[in-house]
Amino acid sequence: MRIDANLGAQGLPETEPSGNQSASKVGGQPAGAASGGVLGEDQAELSDTYAQVQALTAQALQFPEIRQEKVNALRQVVQDGSYQPSSDQIAGAMFTNMLAMPAA
Repeated sequence: MRIDANLGAQGLPETEPSGNQSASKVGGQPAGAASGGVLGEDQAELSDTYAQVQALTAQALQFPEIRQEKVNALRQVVQDGSYQPSSDQIAGAMFTNMLAMPAA
């Protein structure tokens, strides 16, 4: 459709040659409409990767969010005073925390 500010909306002429109208139209309707199909119908196909991701997600959701045995072990080490993280571990944790937090 072409819009002319002086004349309003006007339809564009057909781009098909007049001899080929029967190829794309059946009984005055676009091809596909006469056979009951919908023109421009979208279809989606999911890859095998999608199914694998869904399966792995389901497996991950079966694990508890908090691994209580690790929390208890760390709690005990801290209470005993024997938890001595290295400077590399501290720096790595600080860097990871900076990346995880959004900039203010």
